[in-house]
Amino acid sequence: MQQMFTGRFMRPSPLSALIAAQLMLVACTQFPELDDAVTERAKAADYPALINVAPILARTEGDGPPPEVQQSNLESRVAALRNRAERLKRTRVIDASARTRLDDDPRPDN
Repeated sequence: MQQMFTGRFMRPSPLSALIAAQLMLVACTQFPELDDAVTERAKAADYPALINVAPILARTEGDGPPPEVQQSNLESRVAALRNRAERLKRTRVIDASARTRLDDDPRPDN
């Protein structure tokens, strides 16, 4: 009977073996007991009161410019930053004399 899978399907790749080994190590990790971190007072405390968020959201609806203006402002800032980046790419940071000094061997001649 001929084998159905041959070649690379028969052997695990080194990457899959590494991933499997890491998963096995993680599975053996001891986690701290979280229940011991909660005090008895905290366990006995009431749940916090739930409040309606609609009034809070209503107060924030009128704040700031409308989304269209915000979008326009962001697009103009992006364009300005891209233009600045292009200018900086074309600017020489080190002039020719400084480049020559940097390229010279700093060790004194013997």
